[in-house]
Amino acid sequence: RAVAPLHPVAVQCQEAQLLLTVHRDLFGTGRLVRAAELSLGSASCPPVAQNPAESTVTFVAGLHECGSTLRVTPDSLIYTTSLNYSPAPPSSPIIRSSPAVVPIECHYPRRSNVSSDGVRPTWVPLRSTLSSEEKLPFSLRLMSDDWSAERVSPVFQLGEILRFQAAVEAENHVPLRLFVDSCVATPTPDRTSSPQYPFIDFHGCLVDGQLDDATSAFMSPRPRPDVLQFAVDAFKFAGDSSNLIYITCHLKVSPAAQAPDPLHKACSFSRANNLWTPVEGSGDICSCCETRSCGS
Repeated sequence: RAVAPLHPVAVQCQEAQLLLTVHRDLFGTGRLVRAAELSLGSASCPPVAQNPAESTVTFVAGLHECGSTLRVTPDSLIYTTSLNYSPAPPSSPIIRSSPAVVPIECHYPRRSNVSSDGVRPTWVPLRSTLSSEEKLPFSLRLMSDDWSAERVSPVFQLGEILRFQAAVEAENHVPLRLFVDSCVATPTPDRTSSPQYPFIDFHGCLVDGQLDDATSAFMSPRPRPDVLQFAVDAFKFAGDSSNLIYITCHLKVSPAAQAPDPLHKACSFSRANNLWTPVEGSGDICSCCETRSCGS
């Protein structure tokens, strides 16, 4: 909300920090509080600027600074802090103001669908990045054979390998681990269209690797927790003369400190030993890939 005596606190949740503007008429009474009586978070960070003409003070802090806390819900990363008003001790036996705490929250969606352009033997390079001040910037790219750069050539032949790199830019958040929850290929941009081929499913099971003619797998170890690479043998839809494939993947993140579990995993099938194995975490988190029942 715009800063005014009736709405004295305004918050902007930016990609890596929050910007807090406070009107010194904090209680709408006409009595201005002193800037020194205002602080941010449990670390009591002071304001970084004052505007005497507008009677406002400004706080700027990184999302994990000033004692903020992170809460994770199924859909969001929620950074919580507080604006603290602590009036100076009175010089007389009476007081005319009391301490106050204003809760502040910034919400960032954990999940995002990242879709490719059409892919075919004049395939457009797969690249789509979602980014805004209030969303984590997810990306999905087709990579060169040595994973060193985004693939330049748009041409694929059956028998070749599609190398995907999923990532999230999380430099200024608490450390995050990226997962590819699902990927589905369709002959049209509509991810619910038919026919369709889900080659990653059940919260991170690369089911394509179970086919007799496939070597598809997640790459292990990861380059970084916020990057996940996987390779899939090139394919097309039977009877489709257009050779056109659209791919939609559902990416999500969890705090890197959270142990992988059946809902947060990257599991590949090894045909050599007939076992599912995770990129990280204990092997039992992949057992549900076999039963096709990994929760919701």
